[in-house]
Amino acid sequence: MKAMVLAAAKQTLELRDVRQPTPAEGQVLIKVAACAVCRTDLHVVDGELSNPKLPLIPGHEIVGRVVAAPRGADRFAIGTRVGVPWLGHTCGVCKYCQAGRENLCLNPKFTGYTLDGGYAEFVCADENYCFAIPLPNSDVAAAPLLCAGLIGYRSLKIAGDARRLGIYGFGAAAHIIAQVAVYQGREVYAFTRPGDNDAMELAKRCGATWAGPSDAAPPVELDAAIIFAPVGGLVPLALRAVARGGTVVCGGIHMSDIPSFPYEILWQERVIRSVANLTRRDAEEFLALAPQVPVRTETTAFPLNQANEALDRLRSGRLHGAAVLTP
Repeated sequence: MKAMVLAAAKQTLELRDVRQPTPAEGQVLIKVAACAVCRTDLHVVDGELSNPKLPLIPGHEIVGRVVAAPRGADRFAIGTRVGVPWLGHTCGVCKYCQAGRENLCLNPKFTGYTLDGGYAEFVCADENYCFAIPLPNSDVAAAPLLCAGLIGYRSLKIAGDARRLGIYGFGAAAHIIAQVAVYQGREVYAFTRPGDNDAMELAKRCGATWAGPSDAAPPVELDAAIIFAPVGGLVPLALRAVARGGTVVCGGIHMSDIPSFPYEILWQERVIRSVANLTRRDAEEFLALAPQVPVRTETTAFPLNQANEALDRLRSGRLHGAAVLTP
């Protein structure tokens, strides 16, 4: 099969002919229809996440059809459309798994990082970590739901019941979760890269009450803020924007260093939280909610062999919404 392969960190992906994977017990073989390009993929390729399986097929926002289910795999009938997210497997026995916090598992496996992912024509996945994908989204439109949507949803839950919600970095995750927040009756205040008028327009299309540059103060005090951009310098800005008792949620797996800041902007019970991975319950809740909103994703499709171009555009900020590879 064809696959885009990372041979070593900080190298471009290579289009290779590789052996089609064979599903083990409890796994399903999926013919990939679409795989969205996540900023986490960029962190892996650029060496900012330092322990990938190598060589590696990246990609963890996968939509496809089950084409084989060997002994021990009976959740999905052949032909079922499923999604494969970042969380590929957990141990089930550590203290975090036992407490229902499998996103913090001590021995996890991650799709497109420690397991081969969806930048390929086929992928194998543990059936217990796959999810049926709701209609009416097309394959391309559904792919960003599998990480941008799921991590965004977990970030939104951690932000609590904030009525006035700031979102810093208006890309794939933000444009999905803004729609959910508006559906829930919240006011969304979108902060974009200064001068990025396209991102501001996208935010307004997604229902934002206000959109402006990330270095601007919002017109009102915020109850909470979610930072999706991997920029540590946004943390002090977000702390200054939230009201007393407000929460700042860092929604990425990697972020540049957070600069020092005066204690006074953290005081009055403001909180900084990070988000790690997701749980299967997050996925079940979000994938049931998305059609009710309904969430509409903005995507740019690329053929599989243009994965490096898609990553380059994401790296340079020349992408709005989500890039999606179509094998």
